[in-house]
Parts: sequence; C-alpha cells; structure tokens
Amino acid sequence: MTAAARLLAGQGALGMTVVQVIALLPALAVVLAERGLPALWVFLVAAAVALFWDAVFWRVRNGAPGAGGITTAMIFAVLTPADVAVWQVAVVVSLGAVVGELVFGGRGFGFLNAAAVSLALLLFSFPGTALPEPTLALALATVPGAALLLIMGVLSWRVVVTSLLVLWLAVGMDEIVAVAIIAAFPLVFLVGDPVAAASTNAGRVAYAILAGALIWIFGLDVQAVVFASLLASIFAPLADYFAIRANALQRGLRHG
Repeated sequence: MTAAARLLAGQGALGMTVVQVIALLPALAVVLAERGLPALWVFLVAAAVALFWDAVFWRVRNGAPGAGGITTAMIFAVLTPADVAVWQVAVVVSLGAVVGELVFGGRGFGFLNAAAVSLALLLFSFPGTALPEPTLALALATVPGAALLLIMGVLSWRVVVTSLLVLWLAVGMDEIVAVAIIAAFPLVFLVGDPVAAASTNAGRVAYAILAGALIWIFGLDVQAVVFASLLASIFAPLADYFAIRANALQRGLRHG
C-alpha cells in the first residue's frame, strides 16, 4: 500500500503529516524571509486555530490525536497576505478546518482541501483581500517538496503533468514559464492534494484537465488556482465513478 493509500484509508495520518510538513518547510521559509514578522503571525494564528479544532474533534470522537491542522496552517500562511487581520485568519481557518475537513471525519475522509476552503472563504468574505503573487523563489522552494511527495506516493505526477499540459496548451510556450511560477505552489499543495484529487489514474487525468481548464478560465493567478482546486475536487468523485464504470465495461467486453 502506498503512502497516499494509507492516508486515504485513515492509517498513518501522523506519518503523512510529517512528510507534508517537511515538504512545506522550504516554501514557508521563503515566505517568512520575504514578508517578515507579519507572515509569521499569520502562520502562528492559523496553526493555533487549526490545531485547536483538531483537538476538539479528537476529544468529541475519542479518536487518536494527530496534527493535520499544521499543514493547513502552513499552506494558508504561504498563500495569504501578511497584512490580513488576525481575527480574519481565526475565522476563516476555523470554518475551513471544520467545514472542509473535520465534519467528514478528519484528514483522509473528506473530499476538500481545508486550506483551499479557508482561502476561498477569505476571498469571499473580505472582498478587498488579494492573495500575493508567488515569487520565483517560492516556485523553486516548491520543487524539493514536490519531489518528496512524489517519491512518497502522496502526489500524483498525472495530476501535476496533466494540469501543466492543459495550461501550456491554453497560454502557449511564451507564457507557460510565468504561469508555472504563479501556479507551482498551489498546484502541488491544493490541486495535487491526494484527498481532494481523484483516486483512479484515469480519474486523475480527467480531474487535472478540469483543474487546468478552470485555472485558465478564472484568470491564471493564485485566486484562480484556489477556486479551480475547490471546484475540481467536487467533481473528483464523479471522475473516479466514470473511470471505474469505463474499466468495468472494458473488462466486460473483453471477457464477454
């Protein structure tokens, strides 16, 4: 069983959290260096809130403790402007963690990425908010984390490669590098989230095509990736359903 399979089965969640934290550390370090102390406060508040709700739900369900909220906080801090109010961070991360993940049973049991839900709520609830444009340094810092997730089986290369191919076809060779810099981090940690993405190989390709197309339609910026990841994740189970039905039909025709 791969690492991603253990995560989706609800086993080894703490181990997978450790892997994801390690993968996120370079990107978070770059953001803290670029934005300074305000970005650190955003991360600390987001982490405290997410871990608080994790603890509440562990207590109510008498489950084993974990720390999945830390990855939600790290992703949120990387993609959130440093000047956002502390109370806004507390509100949207609370709703994102609870509504996007914990009500379904915690990490591995839902179909949405809690950080993506939190970011979308931030943009919807506070219209003046704009997510900062990722820098080249952030894109480069995403690479080692992506490589680790690929090696551990948490990130599907089909999702990343297919999404980039769709964007390349949409914008052309001249703009694909600029688009890749903007989309690298959210593409890996939001669109590529194994919980939010499809589970079958064919479903992953269909999911990635949808996500890439939505990113292009929504405007080729960070906000576009956030909303594209959410909408695509809603249709991910449907992509898996049709992939399984198609496979069953193919086997039926082959064996009569």
